Amino acid sequence: MTDHVYDAPQQKKSRRGRVRLGELGMMGSGAKGIPWVVYLFTLVQVGFFIGEIVKNAQLTGSPIMIHPSFNPMIGPSPYVMINMGARFVPCMHNVEGIQDAGKPGGITWPCPNTTTSDVNDATQKCTLSDLCGFGGVPENYNTDINHTPEPNQWFRFIVPIFMHAGLIHIGFNLLLQLTMGKEMEQSIGSIRFFLVYMSSGIFGFVLGGNFAGSFISSTGASGALFGVIALTLLDLLYSWKDRRSPVKDLMFILLDVVISFVLGLLPGLDNFSHIGGFLMGLALGVCILHSPNSLRQRIGEDTSYASVNGRYAGAGTPPAFLKNPIGFFKGRKPLWWAWWLIRAGALVAVVIIFILLLNNFYVYRKTCSWCRYLSCIPVNGWCDIGNLNLTPTNDTTKSSRSLELLEGLARLYID
Repeated sequence: MTDHVYDAPQQKKSRRGRVRLGELGMMGSGAKGIPWVVYLFTLVQVGFFIGEIVKNAQLTGSPIMIHPSFNPMIGPSPYVMINMGARFVPCMHNVEGIQDAGKPGGITWPCPNTTTSDVNDATQKCTLSDLCGFGGVPENYNTDINHTPEPNQWFRFIVPIFMHAGLIHIGFNLLLQLTMGKEMEQSIGSIRFFLVYMSSGIFGFVLGGNFAGSFISSTGASGALFGVIALTLLDLLYSWKDRRSPVKDLMFILLDVVISFVLGLLPGLDNFSHIGGFLMGLALGVCILHSPNSLRQRIGEDTSYASVNGRYAGAGTPPAFLKNPIGFFKGRKPLWWAWWLIRAGALVAVVIIFILLLNNFYVYRKTCSWCRYLSCIPVNGWCDIGNLNLTPTNDTTKSSRSLELLEGLARLYID
């Protein structure tokens, strides 16, 4: 009996034909479908990056950021990135120290065309609406942090998936996307791949929005790609006995994950997107991939996998769920039910966590004192970046706040 409505029985593979890393042992390596999602998203991301370079050149006179500091990723300035849709909390809801400043004019922000750290330069002073763009945000400043209307550019959880901070950033991401991502989409189908890719990317930015510094701007598809890496890890675990060198494959994947997480502790990288994308990929992988090969063999099911067509082959197989819901569940073995309970639990858990994080981001805005250490090393003040102190200390309130914001925003955070 097939595992669920999307599976189609095929001839079992011989144990002699064990697969190697990169061949997707559980799902098979002979998929010929066109990876439409990978190709489309790649075109969109390349087009978006060209737009970033063009806009940076129009605003600053240079296609990449060279003033007031150099972007090591070889890309636009963080102000241009924020103006084009990077995840930036002050553009998404009220932030303590800004909307409750009690000043009619609020505070001064760096403009998208900023090329200097001179806060006395009138051409470099803008409002929050000027920096956020997209028609601006409400500019209400009083002593109540909960006043409405407040900034609500919610699309900053989605748009950054298609943005990148520089040539190095987009180069590494597209390399992974056009290799591992392409193979994964061909194996599990475009719909499933789209769900995992987008869910992982969005969840990573939501997690970072809750626990990263409020003044950190973040962009990139790394969270989405970490969801794909999670699928590859599940594929290995599900087909462990069918691998030629499962331990070596596991060490390779874990080494890649560990290195990425460790690098995410350095200034300039958003580790929360990595962590969130990976966790979402694991949860959705349990839901959308078929059962582990060893479990399927124990309950007498085929271990192959088909993603493109949803047809059943062979007599005696359960009918499709939509055609006959009762017949679909009839005759299932206890292990089948147990695994589907695990799947249902994973789906319910990830939906609840996602709702709680969104509710916390928009309503409660609570964080934890140790969470920031998941994305930084407590040396040289790295963990204080993005958590700016906006408390005025003298009469030059606006100038002091503007300088602090300028210095903080100049350190572009990417995932």
